[in-house]
Amino acid sequence: METLSEAKFKQNYARHLQHLKLKGLQPKTIEAYSRAIRRIGERFDHQIDSLSEPQLTDFFTELLASHSWSSVKLDLYGLKFYYEHVLRKPWVAPGLIKPPKSQRLPDIVTVEEVKRIFPATRVLSYRVFFFTLYSLGLRLGEGLRLQVGDIDAARGRVHIRDAKGNRDRFVPLPQATHQLLRRFWLVHRNPVLLFPNRHGGLKGAASATTHMDPGGVQTTLHKVVEACGLKKRSRHTACAIAMQPT
Repeated sequence: METLSEAKFKQNYARHLQHLKLKGLQPKTIEAYSRAIRRIGERFDHQIDSLSEPQLTDFFTELLASHSWSSVKLDLYGLKFYYEHVLRKPWVAPGLIKPPKSQRLPDIVTVEEVKRIFPATRVLSYRVFFFTLYSLGLRLGEGLRLQVGDIDAARGRVHIRDAKGNRDRFVPLPQATHQLLRRFWLVHRNPVLLFPNRHGGLKGAASATTHMDPGGVQTTLHKVVEACGLKKRSRHTACAIAMQPT
C-alpha cells in the first residue's frame, strides 16, 4: 500500500515536471533535474521536503563517491529548482558544493584527418552528416535538428535553432556543404528534415517525422575514428575548412 509520504512525493514530483516544462528548459535538462529528485527521493524514503544541511551533506558526499562532478552538480541544481519552484522554500545549504574549476579544449580535427574519416564512412547519411557537422562547426544535436527550411542559400547561411542556452544563431554556409546537402536531399526528399531517421529505408525516410538516432551517429563515428587509427576524445565540432568530400 502506498504511504502518505510516497503519495505526497508523487504529487510534488508531478509539479516539479510541470515547472521544468513551463520554464522552457531543454529535454536533457528536464530529465537530469527530474532524475535528481527521483534519486534523492529513494535515498530518503520520499521524505525530501524538509532536508537538513547535515542530510544534504551526507547525500552529496555519497553521490560524489560514485558519480562524476557533472552528475553531482545536476542533482544539486535539480534539487534547488525543486525547493524554489515546488516547495517555495529557501535553499538550506548555500555553498555546500564547490566543484573544481577546469577548462578543457576540444580536440581539433585537422583537414588531413577528416579526409580519412569521410571516405571511411560507408553509410551515405552518416558521411553527409559528419561533413555537415564539421564544415558548419555544429554540436551533435544542432546538426540532427537541421531542417530544410534552415538552409538559406540566397544569403549563404544556416539557421541553427535551439542551440546552447536555448538561443538561435546563424552560421556561414560553405558552397561545398550546400551542394552536398542538395544532392543528399534528392536521395530522401523529406519535406522537413535534412537528416531523417533510417528505420524505414529510403521510402520511410521521405515521410519520417524524427531525425537520425544520436546513439547510432555516435557509435558509427567512434567506429570510423578507431578504424582510421585516430585518437580523438572530444566530439568533432571544430570547423576548419569545408572541402569537397571524396
